[in-house]
Order: sequence, then structure tokens, then C-alpha cells
Amino acid sequence: MSDPNPVSPVPPSSSPSPPGAGAAGTRARKIGALDLFLPNRVVSGPVMGITILVQAALVLGLWLAKPVALLPGPQEVLQALARLWSTQGLGPELFTSLRFSLEALAWSTAISLTLSYLTVLPVFRPAVALASKGRFLSLAGFSLVFTLLLSNAHLVKLALLVFAMSVFFVTSMASVVAAIPKEKFDHARTLRMSEWEVAWEVVVLGTLAEAFEILRQNAAIGWMMLTTVEGLARAEGGVGVFLLNQQKHFKLEEVFAIQLLILGVGLFQDYGIGLIRRLCCPHADLTLERRSG
Repeated sequence: MSDPNPVSPVPPSSSPSPPGAGAAGTRARKIGALDLFLPNRVVSGPVMGITILVQAALVLGLWLAKPVALLPGPQEVLQALARLWSTQGLGPELFTSLRFSLEALAWSTAISLTLSYLTVLPVFRPAVALASKGRFLSLAGFSLVFTLLLSNAHLVKLALLVFAMSVFFVTSMASVVAAIPKEKFDHARTLRMSEWEVAWEVVVLGTLAEAFEILRQNAAIGWMMLTTVEGLARAEGGVGVFLLNQQKHFKLEEVFAIQLLILGVGLFQDYGIGLIRRLCCPHADLTLERRSG
């Protein structure tokens, strides 16, 4: 006998979609060339690589076209770089500047992080705020002060560059510490941590990824200020003194060659700091729409 209340089968097309299937399908769709010109699009690595190559080719083509006739071309710059490296001792000067830059970066990082983390104590906040205002000051006046206070040219150079980098580092890092949400402190307190443990977990460890990012930025500031600092205290030489001497004699090929070399070293250093950041803080970019490289 047939069932008096047959159950009709549900058509496959009417079955509910699993949660998130629409978003996953949207992300899995084929990436088109026009996505590069649409906001908030996430493109694949190969597409971004091709984009970088095209833009680099455009810049190189513009340089080869020499819109300003006085500027040297790529071939002249590379020849000047080879000449400076092989006959005029550019290599040792670059090593001197690199070693000096890393030393100043280490001192600047230690001083700036210490001051920034000390802002958890109210007594230090006015002093740190005052130190951050030093970014408006010029190095010209401080060269005489540091010369009178310190014993040799190396310490004068080091003090100048550490000061120039630290005032920006402190400003950025203190802002990161001040912007930590109250919920993070409350969450740590619910775990029955003492206030010193809260400061360590939330302020120090919790901002480590941001500290590395600010370190990358200030390392670049260090290379930008290096020529000025080495020009104020020339006793130890360095690539900054080398660059100023070439500029003094209006040797544009040599000037561009040295700038290109500094750019290459700076990019390599920037990539290295970013790599260390990804190794130490692999979780830092998991929630970002566009993950940093």
C-alpha cells in the first residue's frame, strides 16, 4: 500500500548554501586586470609582480629619455659607480657608513623603546612628550653642543644621528602605546596579572610588531640623515662625506651613483628588518585586508 503522506524530495537547487560560501566564491573568482584599478581589491602575487615590473620599466624609460638634459643617464651612472668602487675606495667608505648606521640604529632603538614603554608610568609622560618635540629642532646647533660635551668625533657623529632618529622613533612608538585599547588591559587583568605583568604582556609584547615597523621607518630616516651628520663631523669619512665631495665638484654621475648605492643598501636593510618582523610576529598581519610584505 502506498504511503498516504509522501515526503517530496528537496530539489538540489533549493538546498541552503553553507555560511560564508558567497564570500569564499567572491574571493576565489578569477582576478582580472581591471582589479588593479578598483578599490580594496586583493590581487595575486604574479599580478602584483607584473605591475611592479611594468612600473619599473616606465621609470627606466623616463630616465633613458632624459627629460632634463643635464642629468646623467643609466650607463653613465653605472660607469661612475664602477670607477668609484674600483679606484676611489667607495667600498670601504660604504662599510664605514653601514657600520655607523647600524650602531646608531641600535642605540636609537634601545633609548626610544625604553622611553616609550616608560609612559605607562605617569611621572615619565611629560619628559617623553618633551623629547618627542625635538623633531622640530635642527642638527646645526647641536653639533657644537655635542662637540663640547663629548671627547671625539665618532661620539659626536653618533650622538647627532641617535638624536635625529630617536625623536621620531619616540613620537611614533609613544603614540602606539597610548593607542592600546582599554579592552586589552582589562583582558589581562581578568587573567589575574599584576600591573607590571600587564605592562609586559600588553605594552611590550603586544606592540612588538608595531615596534618593528617603526624601526624600519627610522632606519630609513637614519640613511637620509647620514649625509648631513657625516658632513658635520668629517673626521672618520664615510659615504656621506664622499657624496658631499662629489657634489661640491658638480660630478653628477658620481652623485647619482652614490645615491643609487645608498638606495640599494637601504632597501636590503628594510627587507631584512621586515623579514625579522615576520619571523618574530607571524600573527601580526592575519587580520589585515592587505597583508604587509
